[in-house]
Amino acid sequence: MSIARIHVPLRRRLRTSLLWQAALLAAAWQAGQLIVRLAGLPVPGSIVGMGLMLALLLSGWLRLPAVKKGSDFLLAQMLLFFVPAVLAVMNHPEFLGWTGLKLLLAILAGTLIVMASTAWTVELCFRWRQRREAAQ
Repeated sequence: MSIARIHVPLRRRLRTSLLWQAALLAAAWQAGQLIVRLAGLPVPGSIVGMGLMLALLLSGWLRLPAVKKGSDFLLAQMLLFFVPAVLAVMNHPEFLGWTGLKLLLAILAGTLIVMASTAWTVELCFRWRQRREAAQ
């Protein structure tokens, strides 16, 4: 039996099956976990797994249709991952009053400050680089 006889049906199944695509994403996550454990890296295994998936996609060993349905499904179910946060709000009704409003404003202000300072830093670095290249 040739490799092509196995490879083509496997690719076809991977392109059409939501379950196989989700399993492939979970396998990349587990591979990242394993690499982190074996190498003792101070990085979450999910990040390493995402890097592996990116490397497979960029190298051409894996094509986007082979993971698109699975990733779209997982992203659509993302609310389920945040249910504990919603339950915490329900257990603390004070978050639905002034305390919650103050907390929300603090979070929004902090987010805006971080975004603005990041944009300002990037702009300064970009201008510095342009001046440096113009001087050469």
